[in-house]
Amino acid sequence: MDASVRNHLSAARDVPGPRGRSASRERADVPEQAGANRPGTGQKAGRRRTASDEKILKAAKELFLADRYDGVTLDRVAERAGVSRQTVYNRFGSKETVFREMVRHHWSEFAGPDRRLVECDADASAEEVLRAFAWSMHRFATESEQIRFARLVVAESGRLPWIADEFYRIGKGPVVAAFAECLDGLVRAGRLRCPDTRLAARQFMGLVQEFLVWPGVMGFEEEVADRPPADVVIEEAVRTFLARYAPESQGSS
Repeated sequence: MDASVRNHLSAARDVPGPRGRSASRERADVPEQAGANRPGTGQKAGRRRTASDEKILKAAKELFLADRYDGVTLDRVAERAGVSRQTVYNRFGSKETVFREMVRHHWSEFAGPDRRLVECDADASAEEVLRAFAWSMHRFATESEQIRFARLVVAESGRLPWIADEFYRIGKGPVVAAFAECLDGLVRAGRLRCPDTRLAARQFMGLVQEFLVWPGVMGFEEEVADRPPADVVIEEAVRTFLARYAPESQGSS
């Protein structure tokens, strides 16, 4: 087993892959309530989420997705969650903080129960890593309201730029960073030839999301209806990426 890969790759939940196994590996954690000690960006310092917090964040997500930012009040969140307004205020302090924590709660669904973002088995080939990550993106888009969430961010960010900033800082940014770190390990192990792994990470994500996410976000009904199956999109993305970044002696499979 290549030590450089073991020391530098990050990994995530056990996404069904071609070998259907989970190996011992070192992986990057999802930040535990990142920003929680920053004024206005998280719950009060030292507090862990309670059952009431979970109900509040679930209710807030339903309301924000349905009625956008200005259409939601702490009173409505409290009523939907079945708690008092004072409980919401005591736990979060403001509607803005509820929104920020709701974004964090949403993106936590990208990782599995072990809080890992990207599966990057030290023994896996680049092809296996790419395929597993692509299926993770697809699962997140289809099972977590990610498409509706992206619509909300697009609609509100022109008027409230901090919403887009927070969505990226808490969610997509760490995912991109973890995937780029994974690619770094594959480069060090000689399994990829990639001069800029952050650029490459975003390129691969674009190959997948252009078909499986963005048509839904933009509401292109005809394109959504006619798009290729997910497995075709993912396999073509893997082949395209490897055609550019596989070592010359290896080439794409």
